[in-house]
Amino acid sequence: MAAHPSPTVSPVEPPVDTRLPFEKIKREILVRRQADTSPRYGCSPDDRPTESLLTYGIINLNKPSGPSSHQVSAYVQQILGIDKSGHSGTLDPKVTGVLPVALGRGTRIVQTLLPAGKEYVCLMHLHKPVERDVLRTVLSEFVGKIKQLPPVKSAVKRQYRFRRVYYIELLDVLEQDVLFKTGTQAGTYIRKLVHDMGVRFGFGAHMTELRRTKAGPFHEDDGHTLQDLADAFHYYKEENNDSYLRHVIRPIEEAVAHLPKCWVLDSTVETLCHGADLKVPGIVKVESEIQIDELVAVMTLKGELIAVGPLKMLPKDILKADKGVAIRIHKVFMQPGSYPKIEKAD
Repeated sequence: MAAHPSPTVSPVEPPVDTRLPFEKIKREILVRRQADTSPRYGCSPDDRPTESLLTYGIINLNKPSGPSSHQVSAYVQQILGIDKSGHSGTLDPKVTGVLPVALGRGTRIVQTLLPAGKEYVCLMHLHKPVERDVLRTVLSEFVGKIKQLPPVKSAVKRQYRFRRVYYIELLDVLEQDVLFKTGTQAGTYIRKLVHDMGVRFGFGAHMTELRRTKAGPFHEDDGHTLQDLADAFHYYKEENNDSYLRHVIRPIEEAVAHLPKCWVLDSTVETLCHGADLKVPGIVKVESEIQIDELVAVMTLKGELIAVGPLKMLPKDILKADKGVAIRIHKVFMQPGSYPKIEKAD
């Protein structure tokens, strides 16, 4: 009997930790004092009226190939009949994937996504064949701190700058086409990364396709298309059914899921809404593993976002201190008057 040839089996790639930095941190909630929150003020983000989500929500949009990120944001405004929206992390017209779009007065929230990092799946075409071991070696050389010159057509000044590549996972190779996944610091140009890899190979390479699969806490598995949004809004307006729309438009708090948190007394909320810095006496609890000057989300005890700002006192010191500024408030999101003004001594 003639022997049958053995099937070709693709080499098993070594495991790669494909978590962004914030996904690796395990935080504990450190309680400074016991406190309750009054049901008369504020509400859980999931209980907000649908109308408020239209002017203070965020959409994990699955950007299609073709329109620019700005055009996609404009389409969102047109569908919802609103006059303000903003997106996080510009994608080139042909690039698809995760594009968080914030609505109304929540547009500034997209800036908090910048420190969280991004993940992409990229198809790279090599200009010549290469051995798999050589390919793997070159890819590994681009993990860590890299020096990058932005492309001629870019939104930033064209000068060398350093960026960090958190991981590169080789997914598949078919002749001269290489599929890989990479997690990077915000502002890393993947097209330029591929070009630089080609230079390192010695024969060139170019990017043929790119998809963003993560932008901070937003993942492609939870994304929605423009058609999803249009359908959901139709059901809401024409059939008085908001369940689909509430699934597509999420509370703004989901945009700070990656940030460390600090929770405050009801009596502290109003002063923070007017831009005052957060002092130690107003803190109920704070998460561990936060460094000085790291951006922190300041929350009510109901889980509502009040503001964000850099930490000025380590969590362990906050637990022991009686006074002092713990967080400098940089951006306020909650509207004044949401909670009562109660005069309290420092």
